[in-house]
Amino acid sequence: MKKRGFGVGKWNGVGGKLHENETIKEAAVRETREEISVELNANDFENVAIIDFYFENKPEFDQQVHVFFAEKWLGEPVESEEMKPQWYSYANLPFDKMWLDDIYWLPRVLKGEKIKAKFVFNENGSNIVSQEVSVM
Repeated sequence: MKKRGFGVGKWNGVGGKLHENETIKEAAVRETREEISVELNANDFENVAIIDFYFENKPEFDQQVHVFFAEKWLGEPVESEEMKPQWYSYANLPFDKMWLDDIYWLPRVLKGEKIKAKFVFNENGSNIVSQEVSVM
């Protein structure tokens, strides 16, 4: 559960912005440590989706997100100021409390597909204006 900032109040994955001279995988390792106190090895996770998000009349919200899947890590997820982690079974994912786009790509990723997608939201993110989802 995202507790502050962009996406507050939604169930979402760990993530954040790149630091200067940091690779996307290095950022994923750092953000996972900072947000849920779990240590990842960059060789133990893979990029399973690249998703471009656009918001009408809010270009400052536009972003490209790289989604990674990890099956090995050190430590147990713990709550931080940023988020409160919680495990869900595949059958009980709380899509009604997640970003609207998640239902269109997350089940496919969890079944093993690698996805490239583009979602355009209205200005406040309450509706998807257009979407494209394809296999990478």
